[in-house]
Amino acid sequence: MLTLTVGLLIPLLGTMLGSAFVFLMKDEMPERVQKSLLGFASGVMVAASVWSLLIPAMEIKEGQGVWSVVPAAVGFLLGMAFLLVIDELTPHLHIGTNTPEGPRSRLSRTAMLALAVTIHNLPEGMAVGVVFAGAEEGMAGISLASAVAVSLGIAIQNVPEGAIISMPMRAEGNSRWRSFLIGSLSGIVEPLGGLLVVLLASLMTPVLPYMLAFAAGAMLYVVVEELIPEASEGKHSNLGTIGFAIGFVLMMVLDVVLG
Repeated sequence: MLTLTVGLLIPLLGTMLGSAFVFLMKDEMPERVQKSLLGFASGVMVAASVWSLLIPAMEIKEGQGVWSVVPAAVGFLLGMAFLLVIDELTPHLHIGTNTPEGPRSRLSRTAMLALAVTIHNLPEGMAVGVVFAGAEEGMAGISLASAVAVSLGIAIQNVPEGAIISMPMRAEGNSRWRSFLIGSLSGIVEPLGGLLVVLLASLMTPVLPYMLAFAAGAMLYVVVEELIPEASEGKHSNLGTIGFAIGFVLMMVLDVVLG
């Protein structure tokens, strides 16, 4: 129980640590740093989606021959579709832009920035929860160590993500403490979402492969739709590519060594 609690909270601690960068930087985050961190976060999420979610989803059903890929394929597409719908129905504002997305609303820029981040964090919390649920149920290819690896990987990528959140909040005119709190609270959806998945694990055992792939699809939606474009546009895009490579390799090594 202690391992589960710690595993669910570690990603939130990563977000809080990154949000604390607002106390260390005077102005906006340098573009070079932001590009590098966006690329790094993308690499971690892609590696986690493949090594920790999609591959285990297929290994659970490996006894079914060619049909073993069906849960992974279906779940992946459903995860993509889910985030697409959330993206369309939620008014939000992405970092570095002035044009809100989703339905028109009277929400403040700060609130819409926070909603954009919540959309990003939702699939990450689901990913952590579903691998811990798989470990608890003794599913093939999912150990407690591999679940901890996913939690650590998400926490590592949450550090730059937390900084990328809190710094624009500060630039919007919020105080350092308010920016820190908003950035930190944006990650609260992760342990809450993960806990919900774990609590429902006994009811979801037959569809766990679909849930693993669902989380992967949702995470990769965020990467392809938001993180990679933001890391690639404008100057210093090569730093985003380098950050991606480092993040991917780090998460892959964590999964193999701890899994």
